[in-house]
Amino acid sequence: MTQLTEGSPRAKLRLQDVTKRFPGVLANDHISLSLNRGEVLGLLGENGAGKTTLMNILYGLYQPDEGQIYVDDQPVQFRSPSQAIAYGIGMVHQHFMLVRPLTVTENLVLGLGSARSPFLAIKREQEKVKKLADNYGIQIDPQAKIWQLSVGEQQRVEILNALLRQVDVLILDEPTAVLTPRETEALFGTLRRLTKQGKSVIFITHKLEEAITAADRISVLRQGKLVDTVPTGGVSERALASMMVGRDLLFSYNREPSEDGPELLSVNELKVRGDRGLLAVNGVDLAVRGGEIVGIAGVDGNGQKELCESLAGLRSIESGTVKIKGNSYKRFDAQTAMRAGVAYVPADRQRTALVLEMPLWRNMILKRFADIRFCRNLILRTNAILSFTRALIKEYDIRVHSEKARTGGLSGGNQQKLVLAREFSTDPDVLIADQPTRGLDIGAIEYVHEKLLEQRRNGKAVLLVSCELDEVLRLSDRVAVMYEGQIVKVLPIEKADREVVGELMAGVK
Repeated sequence: MTQLTEGSPRAKLRLQDVTKRFPGVLANDHISLSLNRGEVLGLLGENGAGKTTLMNILYGLYQPDEGQIYVDDQPVQFRSPSQAIAYGIGMVHQHFMLVRPLTVTENLVLGLGSARSPFLAIKREQEKVKKLADNYGIQIDPQAKIWQLSVGEQQRVEILNALLRQVDVLILDEPTAVLTPRETEALFGTLRRLTKQGKSVIFITHKLEEAITAADRISVLRQGKLVDTVPTGGVSERALASMMVGRDLLFSYNREPSEDGPELLSVNELKVRGDRGLLAVNGVDLAVRGGEIVGIAGVDGNGQKELCESLAGLRSIESGTVKIKGNSYKRFDAQTAMRAGVAYVPADRQRTALVLEMPLWRNMILKRFADIRFCRNLILRTNAILSFTRALIKEYDIRVHSEKARTGGLSGGNQQKLVLAREFSTDPDVLIADQPTRGLDIGAIEYVHEKLLEQRRNGKAVLLVSCELDEVLRLSDRVAVMYEGQIVKVLPIEKADREVVGELMAGVK
């Protein structure tokens, strides 16, 4: 599609030949694109394609090495996010920028000041937050502390934070990665209301269907370059995927019928408390056999996280029993889980899975420092670890210039690939995968799905938790629906259609 030229009355902002280099990486290579008033522009691309870097330039977190940004046809230069916000540009980041000990309301009013400064009329501010949330159809407790919220709820706070500042341009970096289908629909409704008011949105996503549904036009990046910008009318998911990765992708999998294997994982009358001290898992019975994938479907915050953490030994069990390969455990800590052959992919990679300040190679063996292959006489065998890490970097296509790079410097998708590589490489008998494709691009998602199916073919027991209902339905042999801390129904995949599962997720019996 022809880009808008300078002076066009519809262009809210334009990027002209924007280029950004990092050591050994050309992140953005002379990218030019425009955003119209009242438009949603989808931004697609694989991890490492340069999407977030480009938006960080627009938000003032980075400065371009070359090129120019125009807002309302006026050349601008942002040295900080505060300057970008002053020009009406806000951004919701993929990784949250929240102060965890504070409440939702306290986070939202940070930096806004108070009419009664230095005092804060907290009740009045809570009412403002509730009214704002209700206006945009976002459910959140204004008094809840951030650390008590699920990942999905924290994402809602970030969206509200940007909306509160009344921006004209809203940049959303993977906003639906932690949302349920119903929450995603509500978000799209919010975007439609914003654009009707003349506001503009840039929507970074890996989800092709969502990009087509939510956006007016879609710009596709590959390896730091703009491939094309196309209108959504008439464009297909397959065409967009090919533009993203430069090849055709599979959209279905050859999944042979599962064979009844031994019961490798089971829980009986399991009860687990959440961070607020309430029962988050309330009497769950569930079993997973070798050679099958059991998917858990449910609205985020219904006990899925606590169930997974208890099975990984990271959260204490109130009562009930966990059984791995026939061995029963009433006390189940992380060491016990690892020794029993349980691998765990957590939903929040940055808080639970990785030490961001460590180099990549150290994170790759976090669970295996005592392995004789990597340590002898209490001394790390660095060359062996580096060789092991390089092999996994290549196998999982982790986009990094060196295995010694700081883990926190990787993109979200590449951090997730690191976690997957580490957990899969332990050859587990039981795999607990909580949101394993969160933040991954379409090519990486295809790869992870194939890896999960490979575990299944190899006779492993896979417990898959995902907010992506399509992912659960595509990969699972059985679907367990979780609602308010309980498994309300377990369905064979043949009977688990979207309507039935969706009603169970909403508590409709």
